[in-house]
Amino acid sequence: MAASEEHNSPTEAPQPAVEDEETKTFKDLGVTDVLCEACDQLGWTKPTKIQIEAIPLALQGRDIIGLAETGSGKTGAFALPILNALLETPQRLFALVLTPTRELAFQISEQFEALGSSIGVQSAVIVGGIDSMSQSLALAKKPHIVIGE
Repeated sequence: MAASEEHNSPTEAPQPAVEDEETKTFKDLGVTDVLCEACDQLGWTKPTKIQIEAIPLALQGRDIIGLAETGSGKTGAFALPILNALLETPQRLFALVLTPTRELAFQISEQFEALGSSIGVQSAVIVGGIDSMSQSLALAKKPHIVIGE
């Protein structure tokens, strides 16, 4: 085997074995039972590759940079650890998520509310081009998660 094949470069994350992807559950990754149930209700039967790699590190409070295809579960990879931490330390204005587009901001908000519906998670989307008064009122309600563009 060539030396370049033996070692991952510093910028590459180690690739889990296919067996790991098939056997891991959200519970195995450290996600609380109530959020595991929310995943089941959304039809998320098992974690995706990026979730397997990111969730345990995020639950340890580590910073994550993840690259993956559209539809690969990136939102779940960061939303589940945020919601897990929110359960441990409940408070308003808990997290800020910044997105490159308003469409993505609304999609992420929907995911947070779906995953956190059983625990009463509230989110607010703050983007340009929308009435600032209604956004000010949404922030005044002190949601748990603020998603902005």
